[in-house]
Amino acid sequence: MIPPTALSTKLGRLHLPNPVLVASGTFGYAREMAGLVDFKKLGGIVPKTVTLNPRPGNPPPRTAETTSGLLNAIGLDNDGLEYFLQNHLPWLASTEVACPIVLNIAAKSADEFPRMAARVKGLPGIAALELNLSCPNVAGGIDFATKPDLCRAVVASARDACPDLPLLAKLTPNVTNIVEIAQGAADGGCDAVSLVNTFLGIAIDWRRKKPILGNGMGGLSGPAIKPLALRCVWQVARAVNIPIVGIGGIATIDDVMEFMVAGASAVQMGTVSFYDPTAATRVIDQLPEALATLGVSSVAQAIGLVSKTWHPAI
Repeated sequence: MIPPTALSTKLGRLHLPNPVLVASGTFGYAREMAGLVDFKKLGGIVPKTVTLNPRPGNPPPRTAETTSGLLNAIGLDNDGLEYFLQNHLPWLASTEVACPIVLNIAAKSADEFPRMAARVKGLPGIAALELNLSCPNVAGGIDFATKPDLCRAVVASARDACPDLPLLAKLTPNVTNIVEIAQGAADGGCDAVSLVNTFLGIAIDWRRKKPILGNGMGGLSGPAIKPLALRCVWQVARAVNIPIVGIGGIATIDDVMEFMVAGASAVQMGTVSFYDPTAATRVIDQLPEALATLGVSSVAQAIGLVSKTWHPAI
């Protein structure tokens, strides 16, 4: 029998009770899921992205279902950091939730990241910061994760502004070499990288001769991107010495285990929450049996097993 403590995992300085979190932008501010999900079971909650100032978001339609996936162009619609701190954080930090809260922040300019990080420094209820360096459907905001030097500088500035909080860098897959970007984030001093944000895509209404999304292009998530996201985790795990949070099409215990043995120390479940909000807690319940099937006695022992047991033919 695998004890509950064996499910814990570490992302640098961030300690999680288990490796399954719910992803930003797919779980609201968690209050929307009250009554449906036992928050205390979760490895952590990443609330909807917060920006320094309020954002109205992109014009509708903002979502479009695709084959095995979902395109979204929400545009980081939110009421701003101060509103979040006054109206959402107190509840998220309450005993009603009682799981780690990873605050996801985004910025239009590099200097906004350290300003936001400094603002939340020392506030109770925030277990870590996740820098959203990679939203594909807003003007600005993605360039921070397309160049290693810029990624390193942004991460370093946020870490300097708020040195006591663990820091995660959420990276875009829409680059030529994600390993270089991940190395830049690691060099900047982040505790882990979150891989990956959505893939840029478009859906067309050919009868109306126009894109379906009001913004034109959007970010593709869901099962369709899982092999691509898994490849990114695999590549970074083999080349960069930093913990990884796997993201992309994760819906079942098999998906979770695939990402872990590929090198992820934790995962975030996102699109699945739209149609099955209880998926994350169900997967957590199934985790001990999956670890036993793998022949290991803890999450830590499962991480990166593929690289330890399989070597490609030369």
